[in-house]
Amino acid sequence: MASPSRRLQTKPVITCFKSVLLIYTFIFWITGVILLAVGIWGKVSLENYFSLLNEKATNVPFVLIGTGTVIILLGTFGCFATCRASAWMLKLYAMFLTLIFLVELVAAIVGFVFRHEIKNSFKKNYEKALKQYNATGDYRSNAVDKIQSTLHCCGATNFRDWNVTNYYIEKGFPKSCCKVEDCSPQRDADKVNNEGCFIKVMTIIESEMGVVAGISFGVACFQLIGIFLAYCLSRAITNNQYEIRV
Repeated sequence: MASPSRRLQTKPVITCFKSVLLIYTFIFWITGVILLAVGIWGKVSLENYFSLLNEKATNVPFVLIGTGTVIILLGTFGCFATCRASAWMLKLYAMFLTLIFLVELVAAIVGFVFRHEIKNSFKKNYEKALKQYNATGDYRSNAVDKIQSTLHCCGATNFRDWNVTNYYIEKGFPKSCCKVEDCSPQRDADKVNNEGCFIKVMTIIESEMGVVAGISFGVACFQLIGIFLAYCLSRAITNNQYEIRV
């Protein structure tokens, strides 16, 4: 057992570690709120784009929402463990941070490796959605209409992509291709947007996903600091048999 003088010398060090770890945990908790907000925003703003990738891609916002929720809960636990100065709780906190860091690292690597497949998947599914377009309210047709009306584009590569679709043969261009709101273009190419949607959508996805990736990478790296602080404080408490009783 450490001597009283040794404990007295160690107390300011542990107090310092506790203060820094509490500040870190609060910031970490805030990043969880940010991830939760980004996930909700992605679900609301990017749902049309995700729905044209594949079924698994639509789960990306839910993954962010789930990750943000876990971080909020873990941050709360870390704050409690730090205030209690519990060695085993701090070790558990560091272990959870390590697991989350590894999961985020693997997810980032997988996303980077398969980033080119996202473009190919979107173009393939967008062209498929055009061929199966029926304007009856299915989610792919709604996604096509939303993208074309929002980005002022028509077709995948250009407006001529519609020429081979059954919908065009029967009714002409859909209203979402119109340059103005009240037009009914049918087969008149002069009344529709000429640019295709693929390049515009890819530009938006790359910019928006860049924001998501940047925030996720920052959170992952920030966790390394928490792992170090939690481990150091836990070790200091264990080695010096220091306890704080409220």
